[in-house]
Amino acid sequence: MPEQAVACIECHRVTTPGLFADWAASRHAAANITCLDCHQASDEDADVSKAHFEYYNRSDMPYGKSQYKIPVAAVVTPKDCSRCHPDEVTQYSRSKHANTIEIMWKIDPWLNKGMNSDNERKTGCYYCHGTILKVKDGKLDSSTWPNVGVGRVNLDGSLGSCTSCHTRHRFSVMEARKPEACGQCHLGPDHPQIEIYKESKHGDIYDTFGDQYNWNAAGGTWTAGVDYRAPTCAGCHMSGSGKVMTSHDVTERLSWETQAPLTVRPSEFKAFPAKTDWKAERAKMKEVCLQCHGVAWVDDFYVDFDNAVEEYNEKYFKPAKAMLDDLYAKKLLDNTTFFDEELEVEYYELWHHEGRRARMGAMMMAPDYAWWHGFYECKNRFNRFMEGARELIEHNKPAYRYPDFPNTGGDTTKPEVIFGKK
Repeated sequence: MPEQAVACIECHRVTTPGLFADWAASRHAAANITCLDCHQASDEDADVSKAHFEYYNRSDMPYGKSQYKIPVAAVVTPKDCSRCHPDEVTQYSRSKHANTIEIMWKIDPWLNKGMNSDNERKTGCYYCHGTILKVKDGKLDSSTWPNVGVGRVNLDGSLGSCTSCHTRHRFSVMEARKPEACGQCHLGPDHPQIEIYKESKHGDIYDTFGDQYNWNAAGGTWTAGVDYRAPTCAGCHMSGSGKVMTSHDVTERLSWETQAPLTVRPSEFKAFPAKTDWKAERAKMKEVCLQCHGVAWVDDFYVDFDNAVEEYNEKYFKPAKAMLDDLYAKKLLDNTTFFDEELEVEYYELWHHEGRRARMGAMMMAPDYAWWHGFYECKNRFNRFMEGARELIEHNKPAYRYPDFPNTGGDTTKPEVIFGKK
């Protein structure tokens, strides 16, 4: 190791022992990849840590007075990781994960109508989706940092954070392969993939036999039936299986956009149309399934899933959307501020909560989410919405508007760093 790298390690061994221990147990450490390999920067880089310079020439530091004044990056980004992992970063850069800030600003009413505060966004929405990093007075701006969101916009122009899934400083392949890594963000009433997975047969097998899986198999070699008995999220959406290559683009292998209000093919998702053919991507996912299942099982499963999508689209979403548009046209609902009228909330949760759960439950074979948390609740929500709408139309009476919608005022300016380039 270079002497400068040894100085970093010896200092952090004392000042941040947890960080040091994680690195020391990592594959990086085994390959002599040190702090400097990831953190070293150029003086002119926007993300150089000026605060780090304060530690030079101090005699009270654990490793003694340092003679190495080397610029280091405060934030390690996918661009930095690409020096050793170019394919993974390229794949990730075209995924919905990396571009999720653009997606959310195109479709999310909470942001576009300023219906939550900036801090609510930072501690909630942006925690997973990512912030747009900024520097203030030579330090990372606290309104944007700390953050490891999957779509974080970094100061070097790159998108995302590899540590969303491979947390620092262990950067473990094992961790990213386990469903808990995905469950940090994919949970809750609107996209409960981790709960759905745990209910499914795949999740049951993982809970029972997961301690026997070979989590540390080399990348591209993690094999169904050899290294694991049932897939995790990564096993289906990212890992290599059979003839399907490993990919860090989670947009691949999808044949429907089940998180969208109206279920569409990925290439038709207006906020971020995929540059893929859904039939080719479904064939990839089927190839993953066929590592453990027969052809009839896989084909018939997709018949069920397609039927669930059609039923949601035709029986629930389209009639509700037509009624909502009619209420706006008749001025019975006010369209200037979303969520200040009860029927707007009912419509939103019909697709954003129950509708997603129904579709995702069907996709991931979780019957309780497909029915009781899904279509059953869709029926109840749909009936309340339609009955309330018919009553407004019958009496030609505008809906009651909540007089106080608390803690609004978030900035509604679309981020120029994203939309200024479009």
